[in-house]
Amino acid sequence: MSHIAIPIPPLQGKQEIKVEVTINGIKQNLFYRVELFYWEDCSNPVAHRADCISEMLAHHDPEWTVYYIGAPNDEFVPITFVKKESRNLLREAIA
Repeated sequence: MSHIAIPIPPLQGKQEIKVEVTINGIKQNLFYRVELFYWEDCSNPVAHRADCISEMLAHHDPEWTVYYIGAPNDEFVPITFVKKESRNLLREAIA
């Protein structure tokens, strides 16, 4: 599958993103969400950060799946999700 990068303006909080693409005359909508997960929100903030991410994702909306985990910093880790219906479109594209 080919990839393109689309810069997203840095905004605070959750970002809901709708991308409308037309490929060979066929329109499709893809839905993404970027969230910042703050380390201080972990129930055990001294634990390994991978465990912290796993804990935070365990309670996440099942209609969204993890698409990309960004580079963490000292405050948070940005995580990009894709809506399941969009994920299905992406899977069909590579089948």
